[in-house]
Amino acid sequence: MDAPLYLLDGLRKSYDGPAVLDLEHLEVQAGEVLALVGPSGAGKSTLLRLLNFLEPPTAGSIVYHGRTFRDHRVPIAVRREITTVFQRPALLRGSVRRNVAYGLRLRGQRDDRRVEQMLAQVGLGDRAKAHAQRLSGGEMQRVALARALVVEPTVLLLDEPTANLDPYNVVLIEDIVRRQNREQGTTVVLVTHNVFQARRLATRVGLMLSGRLIEVGPAPQFFESPSDPRTAAFVRGEMVY
Repeated sequence: MDAPLYLLDGLRKSYDGPAVLDLEHLEVQAGEVLALVGPSGAGKSTLLRLLNFLEPPTAGSIVYHGRTFRDHRVPIAVRREITTVFQRPALLRGSVRRNVAYGLRLRGQRDDRRVEQMLAQVGLGDRAKAHAQRLSGGEMQRVALARALVVEPTVLLLDEPTANLDPYNVVLIEDIVRRQNREQGTTVVLVTHNVFQARRLATRVGLMLSGRLIEVGPAPQFFESPSDPRTAAFVRGEMVY
């Protein structure tokens, strides 16, 4: 097997108090879809922030593409390989097209054709001139996803990307993520409360509780024959903390 894209060892994160994240070991393989499930406060979103190098770990290291990082000193070229779509997208004032083109402009690129193709891919080709702040919640999330994907990232991090969206937009966004992974080989790490979504999208699934990774494994094994009783209870829909 090839070396993992990410290798996390002894990774801890705290904010002037107890650790909110304490991972002994986690690997993320290139080209996989890894879903992280668990209750609120389990450390899932914190882990995404570390994977995107938005914050340094308190202890431990993040190995990405064979390079070890322990603090904020991460080259801009590495940062630009990774994009995040948050649950509540922060869109710029102005048009949908301007929002989608934003990442390209930061990179000194102008590619109107790629922007138009991405808008069409997310079903917003006819809304390019619309004001981004006047869109529906589902449309805003699709703009945020298009903005992330137009720069052709190596890694796509998704933090509850379909929370509170209607079924129509959930299907659209899941299809975009699935196609991006299969056709472009983009590595996806997905944080979700929705175990059904994890089952639909993920190659592997991990359960996090109280900042710790309880179990991680191939999706069929995780859902059908978990090894930890807490995972089995979570999959059954029981309240697990």
